[in-house]
Amino acid sequence: MRVAFAILAGLLATGSASPLEARQSGNPFVGRSLLVNPKYSESLERTRQAFLSRGDQTNAAKVQYVQNNVGTFVWISNIFLLRDIDDAIRDARAAQARGEKPIVGLVLYNLPDRDCSAGHSSGELSLNQNGLNRYRTEYVQPFAQKLKAASDLQFAVVLEPDAIGNMVTGTTAFCRNARGPQQDGIAYAIQQLQASNIHLYLDVANGGWLGWADNLKPTAAEVATILQKAGNARIRGYSSNVSNYNPYSTNNPPPYTAGSPSADESRYATSLGNALRERGLPTNFIIDQGRVALDGARKEWGEWCNVSPAGFGQPFTTNTNNPNVDAILWVKPGGESDGTCGMSGAPVAGAWFDAYAQMLTTNAHPDIRAGNPAPGPSSTSAAPVPSATAPAPGGNCAPRWAQCGGQGWSGPTCCSEGTCQASNQWYSQCL
Repeated sequence: MRVAFAILAGLLATGSASPLEARQSGNPFVGRSLLVNPKYSESLERTRQAFLSRGDQTNAAKVQYVQNNVGTFVWISNIFLLRDIDDAIRDARAAQARGEKPIVGLVLYNLPDRDCSAGHSSGELSLNQNGLNRYRTEYVQPFAQKLKAASDLQFAVVLEPDAIGNMVTGTTAFCRNARGPQQDGIAYAIQQLQASNIHLYLDVANGGWLGWADNLKPTAAEVATILQKAGNARIRGYSSNVSNYNPYSTNNPPPYTAGSPSADESRYATSLGNALRERGLPTNFIIDQGRVALDGARKEWGEWCNVSPAGFGQPFTTNTNNPNVDAILWVKPGGESDGTCGMSGAPVAGAWFDAYAQMLTTNAHPDIRAGNPAPGPSSTSAAPVPSATAPAPGGNCAPRWAQCGGQGWSGPTCCSEGTCQASNQWYSQCL
């Protein structure tokens, strides 16, 4: 492995391989807004109704602002959910027809043996069960085909959250054995997603994980290895803080950041950017601020699961005050659980956690309030959410927001309000 790194570094130093080979030029977010995801807006309706039922018009208005104006990424976390790409394309074309300029945010997240260190978001594919081949043929290929066919739209794709973090710091045999095949899988995805309308951001965890001085160069080396395996394929840059809680910028870093050059995510983009620049690699970042921990919420930087208290962070903007950062945005939709950990009552990873969504609203960034104009140069908004009274269950069907299907489900499969929509093969919900 060290020999491979040395060869790559030598090629870059001698000019035999141009650093520009790894770069996609131009910030794709400038002049655009991140597409609002109507499914996320529907999930938030439960949150809005909870506030209205208590007479809390202020927080209900904050939720409505998010529903109508704040774009989020759509997570394609298994083969079944590839169909959600079709919905996003339809929604983006509708936004274009309204005169808007959306960019569609997608998360490609289905590596075999993913989340090898924590396990709360372990996926459907296993390396021991032909997982890498299935990842390529059943997941990456159709993912890429759908985006390339929609050449009238622009896409920003986050590639495999936490994978590089586990490659750099994973010490278990499970993580070590997954490292090489996962590198191959990500390299294949990069190769397949080469198109002028697709802008790739390789995930590099967050400043609390890989931002320590001892981890910066190994992280850059891991990126270099993946891009070397991808050949001449290009990426725009990197995503950080995905599903985490670090602030973009702070003048009062918590004590657990002492000694780190990456006390916040802007500083991480700078410190890791320097290590990447030394290898001639791209230095552009997008930073997830969908959820931000409040001061004092964490005793240790490693606390990552349903951290409380926290709030919705800065909504989409390209005004980042850091030349390395393309945009601040929301990758992880706030309100979806991280797993059965952290705040009391948390459901399984990916399930809706309305108590958490209510907390995020109460502590939301000041840009999220009633009457604010939508962020960005051209608002990419969902259809306005109407005022309504809380829905009531009826008959033998499941009430709104309840489970209505999924593999092994023996309860009701109809909905007294809304329609039964599949989140994955194991869980469907009345929305």
